[in-house]
Amino acid sequence: MPVIDFDAVSPHELRHANTANALAQPRVVELPRIEDRHVDGVGVRIYWPRAEKAPLPVVVYYHGGGFFMGNLDTHDNVARTIAHRTDAIVISVDYRLAPEHPYPAAVEDAFTALRWCAARAGELGADPDRIAVAGDSAGGNLAALAALRARDTGGPALRFQLMWYPCTHIDPTLPSETENADAPVLPRRAVELSVAWYLGGRDPKTCGAAPAYARSHSGLPPAYIATVQGDAIRDEGIRYAGLLRAAEVPVEHHNHNDLVHGFCALAPHVPAAAKALNDSLAALKAGLA
Repeated sequence: MPVIDFDAVSPHELRHANTANALAQPRVVELPRIEDRHVDGVGVRIYWPRAEKAPLPVVVYYHGGGFFMGNLDTHDNVARTIAHRTDAIVISVDYRLAPEHPYPAAVEDAFTALRWCAARAGELGADPDRIAVAGDSAGGNLAALAALRARDTGGPALRFQLMWYPCTHIDPTLPSETENADAPVLPRRAVELSVAWYLGGRDPKTCGAAPAYARSHSGLPPAYIATVQGDAIRDEGIRYAGLLRAAEVPVEHHNHNDLVHGFCALAPHVPAAAKALNDSLAALKAGLA
């Protein structure tokens, strides 16, 4: 993994490099149908699996990238894998990015796409009673917030939520921030800059950007949370799993000692990452059954 001096590059340069690297990767699986759309002002890419029995379950997927980078192309392989492994339609969301579009733009786009998915399920060949949200890193934050808003606004009802190494607290005082300050992929400085670009000085405990500070976590759909030991935001996912359990939400949590932040993208190259991804997707498929 390349070592990046985050203070020496702009968010736009990081975004460009991230996209270029992703486009250089081979596709992991071919699917019968993929379609890009704009729905209520939000870009989405829809993936249909090879499964023939309709209506199919559907997964609304939010990519990672620190809220300032990532797009439909950078996480195309992850979305393809979700569709292939779960036999579900996947709707990947191209939400607006900071610093051009700070919070709450990404959250609004995330829920707009989820609401559209539920309203158009029949048109897509999807089952409106079998919808899940999924996301990695910043996308895990958006998945959690989308689940909370769906609960608080009368739907859509969700069957499952899957979060890989999610950002749930936005709290620099957590032990993992110090313990893994120089972690590969996501060191503490990267977290600090991402938060600054995204929140612009807002307090995550009061502005609504962090799902950990919701008034309640009861009534949420069952969850699967994957964290990695050597990650600056490891404790966020661990503690969010605890909050869900305390609210009597069924949750399965796995903390991986042998992986790094962003392991979903490494699955085509790293066997341990592939196993972790496949195990989580098996839980997602079961949750949508």
